[in-house]
Amino acid sequence: MFDFFKKKTTGNAGHYFLSLDIGTEFVKALVCDARGRTGAVLGFGKRRQNLGEMQSGAVTDISGVIENCRDAIYEAEKMAGVHAEQLIMGIAGELVKGATSTIKYTRSDPSVKINLEELKNIVHKVQWKAFDQVRAQLAYESGYNEIDVKLVNAAIVDVRIDGYKVSNPVGFQGKEVVMSVFNAFAPLVHFGALQTIAAELDMDLLAITAEPYAVARCMGHEDTGNFSAIFIDIGGGTTDIAVVRDGAVEGTKMFTLGGRSFTKRLAQSLNVSFQEAEEIKIAYSDGKLEKQSHKIVKEAMQSDCEVWLTGVALTLSEFVSVDILPSQIHLCGGGSQLPEIKEVLDSRDWIKNLPFARKPQISFLKPKHVSNIIDETKKLKDVQDVTPMAIANLALELAGEEKILTKMLRKVVRLMQV
Repeated sequence: MFDFFKKKTTGNAGHYFLSLDIGTEFVKALVCDARGRTGAVLGFGKRRQNLGEMQSGAVTDISGVIENCRDAIYEAEKMAGVHAEQLIMGIAGELVKGATSTIKYTRSDPSVKINLEELKNIVHKVQWKAFDQVRAQLAYESGYNEIDVKLVNAAIVDVRIDGYKVSNPVGFQGKEVVMSVFNAFAPLVHFGALQTIAAELDMDLLAITAEPYAVARCMGHEDTGNFSAIFIDIGGGTTDIAVVRDGAVEGTKMFTLGGRSFTKRLAQSLNVSFQEAEEIKIAYSDGKLEKQSHKIVKEAMQSDCEVWLTGVALTLSEFVSVDILPSQIHLCGGGSQLPEIKEVLDSRDWIKNLPFARKPQISFLKPKHVSNIIDETKKLKDVQDVTPMAIANLALELAGEEKILTKMLRKVVRLMQV
């Protein structure tokens, strides 16, 4: 589907693509080599964003962000020794939302085997119905007109014919085809900014994907059918949450509390600059502060983490279609390194009004947990490096031989994005 095989380099023949994570705090770029079902990171580049360039995961200064992207890409390509022509980008921000809709399609003649033409018709009808449902919901929640809401990405997460799970419906008989489709949306102003950045970088934009969706799919458990977990990615400007149930992404939501909020609180409490507060916060997270300083910072962080936890509880309560929340929570993102984050999640109080069957187990998602992506640079060791690797993992999936359903859905999505 996507041609990963065009490139401008001579020698070093490979199938190169770029994974770009434009975060509130940092731009991260990975140059990757697609090698069939696996991919290798050959180069890594990172640039800090200035305070006025990003706000809560959304671009506020396009030209500033483009410069940061160019610097990060240059660094990654220099390390890799190759030039990637094609690009996959992640999108985050408070108004980026995703949901899985389950749509039922009743066939007129159950005894006739499903052929390609009928399957195209089913996918088309199901996706338009799911699209209308989720877009209307996002427009209602955000206050945007439906016309100002753009489809970011879509994926078929489950197909059943008369209750029987199938991966390719062609050749099957049956009356009811039930499809579950995940759709992620973003406001036009936000989505358009990323398209502008891609155009200015003069790269072939393969896809823009919702970052929590990429993170939720990064462990390679999608096809097992019995994997359930909550993924919490704490970035500089937002906290992204994805719920996976029985191998399928149930939905993604975000709220505007991230690492920068903690740094600002610390800057006020200690009466220091934002940059100094950031350095103190990192030293605190690494356990490098002396006892008295540690105590002062801990007190400042404690109250903010309680507020953050309220945001998590509120966001999880919005997953109304989930009867029982998964009891496994995976944390990633630079903000998750604050000791108080795991501490407050380990407390019992916050789960009292949420549908957990038992107290959730908290663990950290590390780069080594990202399936199919091998880090040949040996530089991706941190929880904040998971997101660009997860985006790369998704690109690998798009680059491979596509399933027939994915191919059909992609054609429908292209029509919707025009």
